[in-house]
Amino acid sequence: MGRTSACTSHHVLVIPFPAQGHVNPLMLFSHKLALQGFKVSFLNTDFNHERVLSAIALSDSGKSFIGSQNISLVSIPDGLGPEDDRTDMALLCEAILNTMPAKLEELLTNFNALSDGDDEKKITCVIADGNMGWAMEVARKMRIGGAVFWPAAAATFVMVLNIQRMIDQGIIDSNGFQTNKKQTLHLSQGFPAMDASNFPWSCIGDSTSQKIIFHYIKRFAEASKLADWWLCNTVYDVEPAAISLYPRILPIGPLLASQSLGELGAQFWAEDHSCLTWLDKQQPSSVIYVSFGSLTIHDETQFNELALGLELTGRPFLWVVRPGMIKSPRNSNPNRFLKSRGKIVSWVPQQKVLSHPAIACFVSHCGWNSTLEGLSNGLPFLCWPYFADQFFNMSYICDIWKVGLEFERNENGIISSQEVKKKVEQVLGDENIRKRSLQLKELAMKNIAEDGQSSKNLNDFIKWLKA
Repeated sequence: MGRTSACTSHHVLVIPFPAQGHVNPLMLFSHKLALQGFKVSFLNTDFNHERVLSAIALSDSGKSFIGSQNISLVSIPDGLGPEDDRTDMALLCEAILNTMPAKLEELLTNFNALSDGDDEKKITCVIADGNMGWAMEVARKMRIGGAVFWPAAAATFVMVLNIQRMIDQGIIDSNGFQTNKKQTLHLSQGFPAMDASNFPWSCIGDSTSQKIIFHYIKRFAEASKLADWWLCNTVYDVEPAAISLYPRILPIGPLLASQSLGELGAQFWAEDHSCLTWLDKQQPSSVIYVSFGSLTIHDETQFNELALGLELTGRPFLWVVRPGMIKSPRNSNPNRFLKSRGKIVSWVPQQKVLSHPAIACFVSHCGWNSTLEGLSNGLPFLCWPYFADQFFNMSYICDIWKVGLEFERNENGIISSQEVKKKVEQVLGDENIRKRSLQLKELAMKNIAEDGQSSKNLNDFIKWLKA
């Protein structure tokens, strides 16, 4: 699709949930809209706005923020103080609901008051992360069009849309707690069974935190029903069962960055591009890539076992160890495990890494962005979920698509160095996993081709925005 001429109804406001794994796909989507001539105001929290600006300033390509002529970075408060822990999801969700709806209404009022009747300046559509679905209440109140963008698996959206059904069926109580230890949700064939103990709110913090997060999710799920559109960063061919249950969910993925796009303006940490030069020196399909996303935390024992396991494989590895990933580090200096085979960096341009021919497999926390990016490059997975929907995504990878293996924990709850070595050898020695991985890559790429289903769905949405 080429750039279009200017037209009315061109200004949209895009609102991600304030976490790295949500900001990334919403920004990729914003760039697609910007290339179609839309003016996009991208709304971060004040805290994350400063992180993004800092990362752009430190980035090699930060001065060429592509699409910035059509994308403006704006922000409102999240309700937390500078000293508060924003990785505490219950604290964050509570603050968001107490502060951001009123601040969003104020922002929209100010934007549209300043438009002086100019339709191109006036915001006519709010595109909100499904996890910020409450924004649809504000859009409806102000008579502005609304679209929900779900950045995770369609199946997890289906699951939260069925919360009331799960309460009615006695799978969970009215606060989200499981009523029977053996209860699982199995909505249809081809839809991964969901263990009630691994629902997204069930594995975060203590019972008080879980209750707060559950009610936040229930609120945004109900509010999402007010939206004109439900868009999802997924592919019909990899989630047919989930999408068939709710045909209103339109897959527009996988959203991937163009290799030429440069700095997206979405990262919380500056990307280290030296890893690409290092990868250029490695043999094809030789490198173990290890990344646990933006929120996973390992204690010192687990970190050291992983490091030793990578060393035991005898293979080159690229390992992302972001700031704050090690809990109370004392003797966890990752560089002592490097010898001559590994490279450790703090943050990477992940899509470029995963598409590099040197990568052999992906040791992943199974966040949805990482899952889709790995699938889109035909890579086998080794699954190490941390929380929220990551256990569910692992079920897709290991049980439904059969393109990866799960690490087993020992009696102390630790994934041992020997387990790391064993599973790396197992996944790389399994030709069937490799074959299925390449088949899924082909399906994903077919959907974003010009005549693919995801491309058609995106075009339909763009036509609606311009109407």
